[in-house]
Amino acid sequence: MQKRTTEDDADDVTALREPEAPVRAPSYETEPRPKRRWGNLLLLLALIAAGALLYQYWGFWKEEQVAPAAPPPPTVTVANPLVKEMRTWTDFTGQFEARESVEIRARVSGYLESINFTDGQLVKKGDLLFVIEPRPYEIALAQAKAQLTQTEAQLQLAELQLQRTAELRKNDFASKETYDQRVAEVTSATASRDNAIASVDQAQLNLDYTHVSAPVSGRVGRHEVSIGNLVMGGTGATTLLTTIVSLDPIWLMFNVSEGDGMAYKRLVQRGEIKSPRDNAIEVQGQLMDEKTWSLKGTIDFVDNQYDRSSGTIRVRASFDNPDLFITPGQFGRVRVPMSQDRPTILVPDAAVVTDQSMKLLFTVGPDGTVVPKPVELGPVTDDNLRIVESGIAPTDEVIINGLLRARPGQKVTPEQGTIQSPPLPSGANGQ
Repeated sequence: MQKRTTEDDADDVTALREPEAPVRAPSYETEPRPKRRWGNLLLLLALIAAGALLYQYWGFWKEEQVAPAAPPPPTVTVANPLVKEMRTWTDFTGQFEARESVEIRARVSGYLESINFTDGQLVKKGDLLFVIEPRPYEIALAQAKAQLTQTEAQLQLAELQLQRTAELRKNDFASKETYDQRVAEVTSATASRDNAIASVDQAQLNLDYTHVSAPVSGRVGRHEVSIGNLVMGGTGATTLLTTIVSLDPIWLMFNVSEGDGMAYKRLVQRGEIKSPRDNAIEVQGQLMDEKTWSLKGTIDFVDNQYDRSSGTIRVRASFDNPDLFITPGQFGRVRVPMSQDRPTILVPDAAVVTDQSMKLLFTVGPDGTVVPKPVELGPVTDDNLRIVESGIAPTDEVIINGLLRARPGQKVTPEQGTIQSPPLPSGANGQ
């Protein structure tokens, strides 16, 4: 029996394994190995990116969980009210009227012979305007004068007869009846003479009326009748020839309500101002396109009763119009003093806040809190500042800028400013 070695056993094992089929890879391994490596790399990068995004989201979420810091208080501009020595005024709207307005009408009838002016020109008192045909009135005057001569002759004869009868009466050569008759004849002749004199005066007056002159100085209107037309004079339906209105001085008529009138009378009663019925009160006026009060005048008339339908009283102010710039019929404004010169508190009109029917000014307290204060306001001055009658003190810090950022009771950061008079609009007339 031969002895087997280890090499012989290994050869037998190898021989037994050779007939077996070769081992194959699973069916899912279809791609080459390099592509599988790239896939793993991409998967790793995707995981890294997802981790980064998750970390960033987690950081943002933690920041959102932290309460935001409170913003600082809003900034506003504050200033002390402007205190100025001035008087308080009340404004009214009125209409200018001519101090003298005349309708020129014919006083005698006749045909219009000439027009001696240009429509709209300025005329002086006594200037000739119209001529009505004078010949009929010249004839009437001549007749009246002839009648006067006749009556004077009759009177002279009656006086001579009375003188002779009086001499005869002394020697009883004339009866008393004859003497009385001569006296009556003198009286009748005297009356006839006086009547003739009146007729001459009337004829002369009618002749003068044929020349129509300007009764006042002013601006004449247009002629209402052309040359050659028959105009009717006398006392009935007379013909209007033209009109004349005076221009210097000129009146401004305005209405004052009962409330304003009573307020003014109370001031007069307390002695703060003078009464316009006893004194000429100085007032200021302006035209409708003016921004300043360029006109200076006085109140010279207050009506004697209030109008029952409107509850107003008529007041008149007189203004000089040397350049004839103002025309009757224009509208204007007048302001009347309601006090003497006194310290007055002023604030910008834009600083006033309206809360329904209440007027407020926002002030800042010592701790920076917004404190609204109700105020009573007056009119706006020439400097575009609002007068404050009551409600604030000169030491209050009034918000003049940044009102939209201020809320009552909230804190603000005040910055100091000043209240100044804004410049007048370009082209405005100074006082």
